[in-house]
Amino acid sequence: MTAGVAARPLKILLAASEAVGFAKTGGLADVAGSLPRALTRRGHSCAVILPLYRCARTGPVPVTPTEHRLFIPVGDRTWEGRLWRATLPRSEVPVYFVEQPEFFDRDDRSLGLGLYQFTATDGHKRDYPDNCARFVFFCRAVLEALRLLDFWPDVLHANDWQTGLVPVYLEEVYRRHPDATLREKYLHVHTLFTIHNILYQGRFLPGDMALTGLDWRLFNYLQLESFDRLNFLKGGIVFANRISTVSPTYAREIQTPYFGEGLHGALSERRDRLFGIVNGVDYARWDPATDPHLPAHYSIDAITPGKPLCKAELQRRCGLPVDERAPLLGIVARLVEQKGIGLLTQAAPAFLEWGCQLVVLGEGDPYWHRLLEDLRNRHPDRMCLTLGFDEPLAHLIEAGADAFLMPSVFEPSGLNQLYSMRYGTVPVVRTTGGLADTVTDCTPATLAAGTATGFRFDPPWPGAFRDAVGRAVALYRERPDDWLHLMRNGMRQDWSWDRSAAEYEQLYARLVVG
Repeated sequence: MTAGVAARPLKILLAASEAVGFAKTGGLADVAGSLPRALTRRGHSCAVILPLYRCARTGPVPVTPTEHRLFIPVGDRTWEGRLWRATLPRSEVPVYFVEQPEFFDRDDRSLGLGLYQFTATDGHKRDYPDNCARFVFFCRAVLEALRLLDFWPDVLHANDWQTGLVPVYLEEVYRRHPDATLREKYLHVHTLFTIHNILYQGRFLPGDMALTGLDWRLFNYLQLESFDRLNFLKGGIVFANRISTVSPTYAREIQTPYFGEGLHGALSERRDRLFGIVNGVDYARWDPATDPHLPAHYSIDAITPGKPLCKAELQRRCGLPVDERAPLLGIVARLVEQKGIGLLTQAAPAFLEWGCQLVVLGEGDPYWHRLLEDLRNRHPDRMCLTLGFDEPLAHLIEAGADAFLMPSVFEPSGLNQLYSMRYGTVPVVRTTGGLADTVTDCTPATLAAGTATGFRFDPPWPGAFRDAVGRAVALYRERPDDWLHLMRNGMRQDWSWDRSAAEYEQLYARLVVG
């Protein structure tokens, strides 16, 4: 840390729409569940605030109501809510929940009802029509909670579009509070806004601006309007004191028209306040030496017999021939275009013709489900497809596969390439976002230098992906000693949350000192 930057422990409130242990749809939940623990270990005082979804209220971690009640205007109606409390698993970090049953107590996987979307009769997912009102309520509740809990953070760390209006309300409403004492306290709260995936922006019709209670003067192209839509994510970008995203490469990419999804101009304008920090891995959950989901354990110093036993078990579970010589390729992903599933469906026939085995786990767009099912039906002895999410199987794929495929069209940070390296499963990735920042391509020079950790390809073309997998398969089959060297290079990498937390700590401290 820079000398003099962190002169004292900091108070941090992380506001998010999900956190592992309570509610999860993606990598944001891992950040909200892991970063506060790591920061607490570094001596800071942290808390988390989330909506009280049904899955959080009925989940394995006990949540209890507090005496604090909220009264939040949304449009022409005032909605009542309540704060609940729990503790982040494996820590003493307090987690506060914003209860409002009509807005948040609706998720039910058995009925196709998620946190932000529902599954329509055609099998496609649709956003809830009241998402604007739901997260207007949540954003204002976050700021009301500071007063009710008397928890005044040095840094209020907001995440993704669901909290994008928090910095806006802080600046436009709470720093102008009629109570002078409260106004002074809100004036000392600094904001960091993290973009986890710029594709999801919280875009709403212009008329929904009335739900926010904010002055219509803010609905302009420099502040809350983007392409004639109210844009929550843009609000966070424009009004937060600092902006971060989940890898240095992604921070550069989203300032370009190709990756910026229409917000590249706003981000370029604030590029001096934009930072990239790679997400970390919770090695307490992702470590082949202790993973309870594995049939055998192993480590960098004792890869055999544990990893070969995991491979054999994965082959048996997936109904594939148990063959230790067959290169086993794994993928665990949302089955959507972003994850490169189009590249996979076009390139995979070549892998299977080479004698590789392919295991795919995930769910997403029905279109990709059908294409993958067709590929599996043509190669039932070489490919296994599991639609849905199965955490034990996800862990077994990481341990049992020889190589892990991530042909993402774009990837803000990525976690599976980090899991794969720790498990000695060589990642094959496209050179984008966090994949570019964490995986070093295997070449004769990097292999000799001991820095190679996987295989990369640049253009998002099936041929480029096929060639990268071909390089991996050739090394696996023809040079087993070099393959083992490559595996161990990956296993010794440190992508822990302690590493990421140190970078966030520096960013918070610079923010507080101005």
